[in-house]
Amino acid sequence: MMLVRGVRGAACVAENTEEAILETTRVLLQELIALNAIEESYVASVLFTTTADLTATFPAKAARDLGWNTVALMGALEMNAEHGLKMCVRILIHWNTTKAQDEIKHVYMRGAEALRRDLFPQS
Repeated sequence: MMLVRGVRGAACVAENTEEAILETTRVLLQELIALNAIEESYVASVLFTTTADLTATFPAKAARDLGWNTVALMGALEMNAEHGLKMCVRILIHWNTTKAQDEIKHVYMRGAEALRRDLFPQS
């Protein structure tokens, strides 16, 4: 049976430039796609969030640049929590799949492992 699953990822960006934001987002998105064997035709939508300190471009542009032209993409500002991670792009892919919840591979990289200490206790 096919269900909608959420696939999560996050990565910190080195600097607030269009090039850095798009490169980090592209690498993160490609890793999510590769690890989960995601096909665009099964993606319902993708939510991209950034922290308030990333203003140079929309990270969703990285998905368009990869050819995801039919998927609904949305960008939003991440909550500015007092102790939150800075310079961070987050992705939530809503994906139709037959995979079980525990088969989904989430990706946290470039310092964003701190968001999921349960998955990355050494960070």
